[in-house]
Amino acid sequence: MLVSLLARSRTTTYSDMCVNVTHVSHVSKMEQSESKHDEEDEGPTRAKRGKPEVVQDGFLRPVKLSRGDLYKPPTADELNQLKEAESLFHCSLLKMQMEELLKEVSLSERRKKLIDSFVQSVTEQLQTVPQTSEMELSDLSWLSGGVKVPFVLVPKAAKGKFHMAPPISVTIIGSYPLGTCTKPGISVDLAVAIPADVLHPKDALNQRYPRKRAIYLAGLAQHLAASPAIGAMRYSCLHGNRLRPILLLSPPGKDSSSFTLRLHACPPPGFFKPSRFHPQRNNIRTDWYTGLGSSHEPPTPHYNSSVLGDMLPRAHLQFLTAVSSQCAAFAEGVALLKVWLRQRELDQGVGCFSGFLGSMLLAYLLSCHRVSNTMTAYQLLRNSLHFLAFNDLTENGITLAKGPDSTPSLAEFHTAFQVVFVDPSGHLNMCADMTACTYKQVQHEASLSLQFWDDPTVDGFHALLMTPKPMIRTSDHVFQLCELVKLQSCCKKLNLLSELMDHSGNYVLTALPFILSLLQRGLGQRVRLLTHSLTPDPEWPVGSDAPKYNAQPPLSFGLLLNPEQAASVLERGPPADSPKAEEFRQLWGSRSELRRFQDGDITEAVVWEGETTCQKRLVPRQLITHLLQLHADIPESCVRYIGGMLDDVIKVGREVCSTGEEESLKVVQSYDDLSRKLWRLEGLPLSITSVQGAHPALRYTQVFPPVPLKLDYSFFDREKLSRSLVPHEVKPCPVYITPVKVICHMEGSGKWPHDRVAIRHIKAAFHISLGELLTQHHHYTCQPSPTHLDVWKDGLVFRIQVAYHREPQVLRESVSPEGLLIVRDNAEAQALEMATMQRPLLTSTLHGLQQLHPCFGAVCRLAKRWLGAQLFSDDITEDTADLLVASLFLQPAPFTPPGSPQVGFLRFLHLLSSFDWRNNPLVVNLNSQLTAADYTEIKNDFIASRESLPVMFMATPNDKKVSIWTKQAPTVQVRTHTIWTKQLK
Repeated sequence: MLVSLLARSRTTTYSDMCVNVTHVSHVSKMEQSESKHDEEDEGPTRAKRGKPEVVQDGFLRPVKLSRGDLYKPPTADELNQLKEAESLFHCSLLKMQMEELLKEVSLSERRKKLIDSFVQSVTEQLQTVPQTSEMELSDLSWLSGGVKVPFVLVPKAAKGKFHMAPPISVTIIGSYPLGTCTKPGISVDLAVAIPADVLHPKDALNQRYPRKRAIYLAGLAQHLAASPAIGAMRYSCLHGNRLRPILLLSPPGKDSSSFTLRLHACPPPGFFKPSRFHPQRNNIRTDWYTGLGSSHEPPTPHYNSSVLGDMLPRAHLQFLTAVSSQCAAFAEGVALLKVWLRQRELDQGVGCFSGFLGSMLLAYLLSCHRVSNTMTAYQLLRNSLHFLAFNDLTENGITLAKGPDSTPSLAEFHTAFQVVFVDPSGHLNMCADMTACTYKQVQHEASLSLQFWDDPTVDGFHALLMTPKPMIRTSDHVFQLCELVKLQSCCKKLNLLSELMDHSGNYVLTALPFILSLLQRGLGQRVRLLTHSLTPDPEWPVGSDAPKYNAQPPLSFGLLLNPEQAASVLERGPPADSPKAEEFRQLWGSRSELRRFQDGDITEAVVWEGETTCQKRLVPRQLITHLLQLHADIPESCVRYIGGMLDDVIKVGREVCSTGEEESLKVVQSYDDLSRKLWRLEGLPLSITSVQGAHPALRYTQVFPPVPLKLDYSFFDREKLSRSLVPHEVKPCPVYITPVKVICHMEGSGKWPHDRVAIRHIKAAFHISLGELLTQHHHYTCQPSPTHLDVWKDGLVFRIQVAYHREPQVLRESVSPEGLLIVRDNAEAQALEMATMQRPLLTSTLHGLQQLHPCFGAVCRLAKRWLGAQLFSDDITEDTADLLVASLFLQPAPFTPPGSPQVGFLRFLHLLSSFDWRNNPLVVNLNSQLTAADYTEIKNDFIASRESLPVMFMATPNDKKVSIWTKQAPTVQVRTHTIWTKQLK
């Protein structure tokens, strides 16, 4: 059964690899060939238990086993595996999934041999680098025109001498020798030690060492360009740090895309004193950088950490090797942590939480005995996430150092950096470039992961390790800074000259922390989390100049909203006589004003424009553009706000456009008033037991909700007998009024007949009685009919339908010619039950969901508007669409419930395009009524009866086996329509 489950549970793929860890048979041809090579290397396999095979005439011959050998008790290893699967995992399937994932991301023996061969070839080429004569550092005439220096030479003047010479050593560093290198995007790091006579002990000053490092890389590129053993060459920067350029090499031929070799130019061991790069010391002089003298030289901690980072990779590798040798599952634990980071887009770019940091974090947990050396990869990952979730490195940094007291203290690191994680040397903060917002995002993701992993009703494996989380589907609101060159004036206005020197002129990274701090102060309690995109590592040809700082994608910022306060139009500040009042006025500028409130307080306050729900939803946009314009000189034209761009799609109305939320609220309020009056009616033969709405407008999901209308009676004539309104012949046809369906259940009684025709007559009599009572007591215009009662109220028409709970059962009963009672389901009974029981229950349930999540209705309307535009309305019904959207709010893993219509709509599209309807049921746990046992039952029944079930199977607490909402539609052709995927692109 487990193997069958494993084969059926294929879902979302892993990043760009299209890794399928749940479907074992889907292995690429290359991987199959690699596995064959691996098997040839290992030789014939042996049985785990019992006697080994006997080789006779070159063939393996089976050995006859005795009865005792056949029925041996489990070994200690097998018992341990069984116990581990029972205690650590929800089921054995999860254990197998993680094992398959580790197999997919690990390197095969064939790939390792290819890497070793290429590294050996490059190393031999590097040993033949020619020696050149000494020249001025600024003289680059010796470089050919086809190779440029990968460095922004600003300022141009720099003291020092330089000459080219072969490296004194070439060493493999990083994850490959450690055994933690994973797919996709295989990168192997090679440290090339610059000869000591090329450098000078004072090269740490004024960018001399980074420039020599970049020029040395250019010399290596010029030498390697003539080698046929080298494929494509290009430059990049290590985690986007422009002070640490690297040379990327690819093997020639068909293996050019299988991996990348990264060359790092490093100083010789012990060449610089680490104490020179204390975070409080200065290594870039103001007079050199600006041409202006200064009596005070500010510290340059980021510049210092970039130079330190080149001095310590070998020591880091030695430390990690020593730690990993004591823990058998270290490499697998790091691999799982890398996959977790990759799916959240946290492992690449400037200030990322890289795989190296993940390795160091796991080493820290092992070294301080927070995890045991005997733990499995699953346990190591779980404990790593637990540490990240509950330890704030922005306030309480951690250190791996156990060295002398001369190293900087944690307090000194905290004064220079926002996030502190000190390496074993005690001198380098490995999180120097990470912002506090990025670490808060890591904390948030770790906390969410633990929450979902502990939930037995959530597929934790796919939620945590297989589902990508791009910002556009994670954040409720997203905005971008498009013209990054404007950040130069921002740095000038904020007086960030010292920070600009520290970042060597990179005004984007200089301004980013201050923009984040400004937005965090302004947004306050409106957001739970403020995130930003990580600037990707630039890549460019060796024959091109290094790209400018603004030659990168726009900076994106994500807001995870606090629904209770995000849409508030009032920003209430401190009292006018408070010391904080001046700070509040400085923050908001001219928008701040004194106001008296109903409680008598006179305080500073800011009031934003927002009359409709749509406008209130965009209050964060007004706030952000105002703050950026006031404090950072960033005009509104440079801010592209994506959070509310989809609101225009669902605007309705002729004169005043809105998103339909106000209209839906009016319909619900009118219905609530009618419901109360129906409950209080007296004089009916039977009492009313329930009044339930059965119309999408009553659950806020109608794309165009009914708009109250005031009739122009000049367009109508009066019918003589009933005095009903009849459209006039010479006037245009009046506006169609959509009736809002209401189901009114009457109490059970022995007086109800047991005949379907008689029941309908009784219901018709109730419609007449209800109309008379509503007209008598409340003066409503009513029009009874045999099947319903139309009530005109508040410019709306409510269609009341009386229901009897036993009527569907009566429709299923019939008498055979022999006089036997036969109970047989039929379409008429199903339709009546759907109309009078299932749909009203669904409406009331989704109405409650709207109260918990205010954007639920807007997401439904967007989804149904899109379905209608694609001509799918007949296949994906309104009820089905509402349930699909409801699943995004009830089972949001690995996300939080949508906080804006846009993010909910994008997740809806992703659900349609990625969910494996063939092999999995979609469980919509309305009102949280389903337990873990119910989930298991639904999945087992689904697998057993898959061929007879609908194409899209949706299970709810009241419908676990049939999927009544998708029983008739859609068809297989509609479900697999490629337009769903095209819309996402």
